[in-house]
Order: sequence, then structure tokens, then C-alpha cells
Amino acid sequence: MRLKIVISLLLLALVSVRGQQLTGRVVDSENGEPVAWANVFYDGMPVGVNTDEQGRFKLPLHTGKTLIVSFIGYEKQTFRITNANPLDVKLKWAPNELKTAVVNGKKKKYSRKNNPAVELMKKVIKAKKQTDIHRHPYFSYNLYKKLTFSFNEVSEKALKEGMLKKMPFLENHVEICPETGKRILPITFQEETSRQIWRKNPETEKTIITGKREDGLNKFFTSGEILNSILADCFTDVDIYDDNVRLLRHQFISPISSKNAISFYRYFIMDTTYVEGDKCIEVTFTPNNPQDFGFSGSLFIMADSTYRVRRSRLLIPHSSDVNFVEQLNVDQEFLNLPTGDQVLESNKMTVQLSAIMDMARMQVQLSNRFTDYSLEPIADKEFRFGGTEMTDPNAELRDQKFWTEMRTDSLTKAEADMGQMVKEFQQMKHFNVFLFVFKAFVENYVETSSDPKKPSLIDIGPVNTIFSQNFVDGFRLRASAQTTANLHPHLFAKGYVAYGFKDHRMKGMGELTYAFKKRAYSAAEFPLDNLSASFQSDVMSPSDKFLPTDKDNVFTSFKVKTVDQMMYYTKAALKFQREWANGFGIDAQLQKERDEGVGALFYQSLNGSPTPTQDIADHYRFFNTTDLRLGVSYSPGAKYVNTKQRRILVNNEAPIFTLYHTMGLKAMGGEHAYHFTEATAYKRVWLPSAWGRMDFYLKAGAQWSKVPYPLLIMPAANLSYVVHKGTFCMVNNMEFLNDRYASLMINWDLNGKVFNRIPLLRKLKWREVMGVNALWGSLSDKNNPWLNPNDKDLYYFPGHFNREGRYEFSSFLMEHKKPYVEVYAGVYNIFKVLQIQAVRRLNYLYLPHTKKWGWRVKLELTF
Repeated sequence: MRLKIVISLLLLALVSVRGQQLTGRVVDSENGEPVAWANVFYDGMPVGVNTDEQGRFKLPLHTGKTLIVSFIGYEKQTFRITNANPLDVKLKWAPNELKTAVVNGKKKKYSRKNNPAVELMKKVIKAKKQTDIHRHPYFSYNLYKKLTFSFNEVSEKALKEGMLKKMPFLENHVEICPETGKRILPITFQEETSRQIWRKNPETEKTIITGKREDGLNKFFTSGEILNSILADCFTDVDIYDDNVRLLRHQFISPISSKNAISFYRYFIMDTTYVEGDKCIEVTFTPNNPQDFGFSGSLFIMADSTYRVRRSRLLIPHSSDVNFVEQLNVDQEFLNLPTGDQVLESNKMTVQLSAIMDMARMQVQLSNRFTDYSLEPIADKEFRFGGTEMTDPNAELRDQKFWTEMRTDSLTKAEADMGQMVKEFQQMKHFNVFLFVFKAFVENYVETSSDPKKPSLIDIGPVNTIFSQNFVDGFRLRASAQTTANLHPHLFAKGYVAYGFKDHRMKGMGELTYAFKKRAYSAAEFPLDNLSASFQSDVMSPSDKFLPTDKDNVFTSFKVKTVDQMMYYTKAALKFQREWANGFGIDAQLQKERDEGVGALFYQSLNGSPTPTQDIADHYRFFNTTDLRLGVSYSPGAKYVNTKQRRILVNNEAPIFTLYHTMGLKAMGGEHAYHFTEATAYKRVWLPSAWGRMDFYLKAGAQWSKVPYPLLIMPAANLSYVVHKGTFCMVNNMEFLNDRYASLMINWDLNGKVFNRIPLLRKLKWREVMGVNALWGSLSDKNNPWLNPNDKDLYYFPGHFNREGRYEFSSFLMEHKKPYVEVYAGVYNIFKVLQIQAVRRLNYLYLPHTKKWGWRVKLELTF
């Protein structure tokens, strides 16, 4: 019975009966040729599509509604929809509708030359600056925002059958969406009020959140903010007056972009009409290639000399390459201020989503209202806070009176009653059992309390590190736990114990953190202001430090080759981290570490012999350091969501810069004095004309001192089967050792730009990615063991003793001015979740144990 309850709740969306679809084909009535990019939409509803290259269309069935089919140069046709039978639409030419229309009995080819629609759009684009409110020294306005997430197409029959009949209260919360006419079940919503302020000199834009509240099933999850944060990051505000619109974590070219709109879109003048008394020219548009990431829709342009956009209706074509989006509509109304400035008055986005294999169906609605525009000067003190956003201390404490006055978009009945639905779920038998299992799967942690009145004081996890394996441990078991802010909002503890069944040794870690700022749940929440003390005793390979996840994560513990150069390590650290809302951060760490080589790893001083010997190497297993590290970082505009394990960067457009300096100390048992400096930079660049995006990772560092090889710089090698950003795939563990290095990694996600032009691949919606990883490195004479064979401050480079007892080096010097280079090409969006990369190593192939080719995989959901 418990399992049935769990499954019924988890698969609520999966049992929803899919709504019927209306299909059809639009052709020329004279020659029967398909009419591509014709507009097909319901009258009075923001539900519409464009026909594909074969004139075909598909959209949700709405019986009793009027369907309109139109295209430039043809007579508009209307149909009263009574059933789901396919429509065969034959459009007739209307030669008098446009002066440029020519009836020749042949399929009309789109041309930008002497096209009145294109000439009109050029004037609209040119007039943008004349009505831009940013030309003033100051402006401000109030914004009300509401975001609702719902199950879509929830049938009455499904709720009354099977296991869901045990939840009769759900029917009371189902309502009809006025925009789509479908039955939806809202499960979470968030509303927010804010004041937006802007000044020209210095150019500054700030958001002051005055009210904020949320309700729904996400309240059951400690990491519930992840859903709202990711939804808000995917379904962002749309401003067509920007050249590029960021939506669904992609960049779409605006239909009035000053740079690319004319070349990217096709425009058609449809009619003259009135929008609330204003005479407008309706212009429809669609991408040249329907599979490209672009909008289609309509612009209603003022029929006067201002060429202002009075209303816009944007949608993503059903044939586009966007995942999970069945229908996306954005309806916007613009307002002309007395000063002549063009501003947004309302924005409503309705997105209908489907999951893998069309099983689950969801809906996201974002509604914005912009009011109280002002051009009055704003005091400098209002801009004096860190970051771009500040939340009023009472924002989440606002009473019902506040929301009644500030809410410019009323709540639906289901939204208003969402608190009651939460209570009804809590009263269900075995609901806590389901919640326990589901949270462990989603959050990677298991809470020790399922009672909402007694929140968890200690969480068990991460779950994905319970089982793993490596060369030294063999099969490994690990038990981990951490305290939460429910135990203490400032003081946190975490740790683990692990056991290897091959070496029969216990490992473990313990950490105590004091957060100077009160935390909602975990110590890792942004922005950091923490002081931590930790002790750890475990085993790892030298290259494991480059992995962004736990080194004993079950998925990354399996390697492409045997990694037998490992080390037991024992380290104690004291660390301070401080971050500010503007993206600036500092940290300082004092650490003492003792390493013990295990497997093929050892630390033997040079003794004049060209290679070490087996009997001597076995006695050189320990390496001791004490170091002080200072660092600064800057990531303007970065946004994070906090999870129980770590925080996640949700907007990869934010650049990231870091600078660190480490000083080795001959103190507290440290045996080496040295200075090491490293700088990194990351930037994402969106390419024009929907050619995707490129990510650039630049790193450089220098070991300034004479040091043995464990303190030299090794490549960031990734020896697992999983794709990890910022790592080399075909480099072996410690293959190159340098004291100067620079690396450049370029990842180009073409987002289906090429595959969309290949019929079979276009249907599969696969997308292409490619990139190059390059490493430049050198080793100065003072650190070169071959030039200083008797220098006892240097060590023999790592290697292996073969069966004959001869020593074979596995670490090498890089050739002067010859970088290591590997390239890769991959396909992602396979089954909408899988990415496969083929990696090719281009040089240094003469070195032992190298491979030309490798494969990496990754599971990732993306729009």
C-alpha cells in the first residue's frame, strides 16, 4: 500500500490523459503546393502555430472555437472547430490585398528586396532609440510578478480512477486555464512586488524587493527554492526592444533587433487594425528556418510616424528545436508615456511543457504588471547597496492587506486555495513515507525527521557516495551526515566515515563551520561569510582534486584506465570565506597536510642515479606541507540556488574571475617553502544569427620556487567516463609536470544549427557540440630533475616499475612552444537527456600509455 501511494503521487503528471490535437495542411488552391509559415491560430486565444515547410500544422484541439488561417497575399479563412478531423485548407490568392502581390500560378518566393514589410520593420528598428526610456537621467517603476507552475491537461477521468481516487480533494483544486482552455492543477506559485530604479551616470540598475511570498508543494522541500529559482531563470522577462532575448536559458533574436532581425526573420504585412482605439499595422514574422531558436508571431505597430510597437504576440514555433515546449506564448502591451517614451505595461507568458516521451505535461505562467513609471531624480543613497538586488527585511512578512493593495493581477481560486491543498496532502496516510523517499532522490540527502512541526536537525547524505570504488579501497562504503540550521542557524557540523574492503582501512572527515550570517538551512548558502575548521583522513589520486564533485561519487569513481598512483592523506585546515552580493569574494586558508604514497606513488629524492630503484622507493612514501592560501574572486551578476550539498550557479552568462596565491611554510611540520600563483577567467559569448554559444575557460599559473614534483603543476585530468567542465579528457594522471602553465578551453554549443538542416537529424532534435582544450607548459631549469641529478631538494618524477624491475616514467616535460591539444565533437539531446562526446588527442602521442581516442558521456536536461 505504501508503495502504491508513493507511485501515485510521484507519477501524478504521468497519468494525465493527453489532450487531443488538431492537425491539418495548408496548400495553394490553384497549384496545390504547400503554404509554408502560414499563421494558424484560434480567435481570441493565445494559441497558434505556423505551418512547416510542407504546410502541415498541429495544435491543441479546442472544440467550439474559431480557427483562423492566414498568410500574406491570401484570403483569410475561418473554421468552426467541432471535432478532431484533420483540416485540408486551401487558401485563395487575394491580388488586391497588397500592391506587391503578383499572381503567377507559382509558389511565391520570399524576398527582402522591395518588400514593404521589411521596409516598415527597418523604420521600427531605427525608431527604437527615439522612444527609449534609458535616454533620461533617471527612471523608476513598480513591478508585480507572479509565477505559477501547474500540471496540465489533468483529466476528470484520471482523478476518479486507480490510485488517484484516494485523493478526491485534488478535483477541488483543478481549474480551467483561460488562456488555453485546458484543465490545470496548480501546485506552486510565487508572487513578488518590487521597485525598479535606474540612473544613467554612473549607469546603475537596482531592484528593491518589497514583498515576496510563495505557496504550494515546494514548501515540503528544504531545497524548494530550486524549483522557483530555476523556473525564474528559464522563463525570464522578455524585452523585444533588446537585441537578444534570454529565454529558456537560450538566446533568441528579437524581432526588432538592430543587428540581426532583418536577416533572421521573414516579415509579412497582414492587415490594419485597432488596439484599444489606436490604429495599428499588423506584421507577422517567422524565422527563416523554423527549427532555429527564434520567435514567430505578430507585432502591432502604430500607424503613425513614431513606428512604436503597441502590442506584441510572440510564440515559439512547434517545429522549433526547443525541448519540452509544446506551446509558448508571450503577450505584451506597451504604453506611451506623456514624454513620448515607450515602456512595457504588461507581460504574460504561458508555456505548455511535456517531459520525456510526452508522459508528463506541465504549464508555467508568468504574469508581470508595470506601474507608476517616474522620471524624477533618485537619491544616490537608494543605490548604495551591494549587488543588483536588495530584499526588504519585511518582504516575506507582508500581511493579506498588503497583497490586496499591491497585487495588480488577481489570484485564481486554485492559487488562493493552495495552502489548503498543502494541508490536505499532509493529512494523507503514508504521505510522509512518500516525502521521505522522494526527497532522498531529489535532494541527495535523507532527513531524519518527516514531521513538519519538528524539522530535521541532521541530514544523512550525500546518497550518491554510499557506494563507490577505487584502486586502493576496492569496494568502498561511506556514511555521511550534516547538521542543519534547524539545530543551530550559525553553527554547522558535517562529516563522514568510510571503509575500503581492499585495504581494510577506515577513512573519515569532520568539519565545524560558524556562519556569521544567519542561515536558512545550510552553511553553504550564498553569500558566504563562514569560518571553518576541518580534519580529513582519506585516499585519493592527485588528479581527483580537479573534479567538481565528490571524489567518491559513484558515477565518477569508475575510470577509463587503472589509476594506481594514489595517496593516503591526512590534513587539517582552517578556512575563512566572505562574499558580497555584488559578486566579490575573498578567502584565506591555513592547511597542514601529510601524504603517504600508495600503489605506484612514492616521493624519493634525487641521488645521482638516472632512475630510482624499487627497494629504495618503498622507503620514500611520505610528504609533508603547511601552506597559507589567499584568494579573491569576482563574478558580477552571478545567481545561485542553494541545495543541501552545494550551491548551483544558475546563470552561466555571468563572467567569473579568480586570483589565488599559496605560500608554503616551513612551520608546523611543513618541509617546503614555496610561492604559487594561479589566475582563472570564464566567459560565455552568444554568437549572432543563432549560431549558439561559446564558453571560454582561461587559466594560468606559476610555481615560483624550487620544489619537488608534488608541488609542480599537473594538468586537470579527468579520468572518469563523465564529462566535467574545465578538465582534459585524454591526459593521464600527472602526465605533464610544469612550473609555468596556461590553458585555454573553448566549448562551442551550436544548439542544433547544423543538424537542423539535415532532415533525419532535424526530426531527432539532436544538437551538436564541439571544442578544443589546449595546454601550454614549461619547467624551469631549477626544477628539472634531469638537469640537477644530485639535488636532494628535487624528487624523481612519478612512474612504474615494470616486470623486469626497470623504472618507466609516467610524468614528462612539455616541449618548448608545443602545446598539448585535444579536440572533441559530440551529440547531445539524445532522448532529450544524453550527451556523447568523442575526444581526439592530437599530439604527444609518442608518450607511453597514451590513446588517440576517448569517449565521455553526460546526463543533462536542457531546453
